[in-house]
Amino acid sequence: MKEVIESGKTALGVEFGSTRIKAVLIDENHKVLAQGNHDWENRLENGVWTYTLDDVWEGFKDAYANLKKDVKDKYGVTLTTIGSIGISAMMHGYMAFDKGGKILVPFRTWRNTMTAEASEKLTELFDFAIPQRWSIAHLYQAILNGEEHVKDITFLATLDVYVHWMLTGEKVAGVGDASGMFPIDSTTGTYDKSYVDKFDSLIADKGYPWKLLDILPKVLNAGDSAGTLTEEGAKLLDPSGDLKAGIPLCPPEGDAGTGMVATNAVRQRTGNVSAGTSIFAMIVIEHALKKAHPEIDMVTTPDGSPVAMVHCNNCTSDLNAWVGLFDEFAKLSGHEMDKNEIFGLLYNNALKGDTDCGGLMAFNYFSGEPITELDEGRPLFMRKPDAKMTLANFMRTHLYSSLATLKIGLDILTREEGLTADVLMGHGGFFKTPVVGQQIMADATGMQVKVMDTAGEGGAWGMAVLAKYMVAKASGESLPDYLDNKVFAGATGSTLDPDKDGAAGFDKFLKDYAKAVAVEKSATENY
Repeated sequence: MKEVIESGKTALGVEFGSTRIKAVLIDENHKVLAQGNHDWENRLENGVWTYTLDDVWEGFKDAYANLKKDVKDKYGVTLTTIGSIGISAMMHGYMAFDKGGKILVPFRTWRNTMTAEASEKLTELFDFAIPQRWSIAHLYQAILNGEEHVKDITFLATLDVYVHWMLTGEKVAGVGDASGMFPIDSTTGTYDKSYVDKFDSLIADKGYPWKLLDILPKVLNAGDSAGTLTEEGAKLLDPSGDLKAGIPLCPPEGDAGTGMVATNAVRQRTGNVSAGTSIFAMIVIEHALKKAHPEIDMVTTPDGSPVAMVHCNNCTSDLNAWVGLFDEFAKLSGHEMDKNEIFGLLYNNALKGDTDCGGLMAFNYFSGEPITELDEGRPLFMRKPDAKMTLANFMRTHLYSSLATLKIGLDILTREEGLTADVLMGHGGFFKTPVVGQQIMADATGMQVKVMDTAGEGGAWGMAVLAKYMVAKASGESLPDYLDNKVFAGATGSTLDPDKDGAAGFDKFLKDYAKAVAVEKSATENY
């Protein structure tokens, strides 16, 4: 391993998640050599969910420093070179820069639900669903709002595109990430020209000194070269000066794309579901949708295949908050426990609850949720007077609540479009406790759910794999074949089918949930 590290036969993947920045170093066989993490949290400032640029770079440097220390502790080696690097982050959002590289307004993350007017008008103009969190929706909303900064934009980026730009000087995006900025034409592998022309015509009367393609990043495919680490970039990443410039970088990708790679779900009729702070399910489809659905995003795999995605802003935040309450009680009682043990106890007990949760109801909305047409969120728990208020039902309710909005979106794909996946590959914190989240996901979706042993590595590992693929692509192997033959050959995991009673119970819960959306809406209006 020492020789592998010193000779640069490695790949580094870094992913900026919602609550954690994770850096993973892998070897030639895609095995994890070392990792480093940095916890961070977005903040609500002046009604906008954001991270500062200081947050970005302090977190990035800390995660890399922790990885570098891990390498030193394990192998006695100071990390000075890496075979290839890949940067990933939460998709979508809005980072607008002027000609001097200065950010014009605070970073508007995917979590914001402030672009309903733009989303609706663009969806109608394109006859293609443009979700609120997409970069083009944020841009057009800023135009509709008459925001002064728009005329000064010279570059529009997502978070991973921005970080990659700072490291390499290259204004590029992987096709999967770009597909969350503006619609992609899968036949050309870049932005859909007909929609670009429509947008430019739409705003022509504003007299801006730019056209859309002037400010969007160039689109690259998985395996393409995306520049090299500059001297300035190396110092940004490793201020100690140990890391050398010249390292090749692959195209930056969004967390949807790295999730597909991490679960080997890039072929048609494969699907994956990522469940953490947010939750999204993606199915690589065989044909175009019959019509546009506001609840369904059309994005792409990192190699450009069309993907139908159901994305929900909220998943485990409320669930984690309740577990934190039980952790606080355990400490108060003098029985301090490991947090993972508390999760395991509560999650496993949930399986003993009534399959329909016994009349309990919860909404996990920390922020707005477009699928249920809510611009704001209020975490909410309620019950009927005759409900079966047990700990098992309570926890099962919050697990169901984490998946309910996703199921509403998936029903559009399965029932109206006739699309499904042979198997859903699960990854993310929701699956960390064995069996429980996986079984409830299978019951909720009605699909077989598989969790690979590698799924815990997550998006940072998937990004490192994409960085390694860029180096290996010279052999001409496609990304799906590379994953099958080189990365997942011999990989093991567990597969669970839907339980008949569990599925029926979830459907009953979901019918009550749909009715109770009115209560959640009232809470946002009155509290």
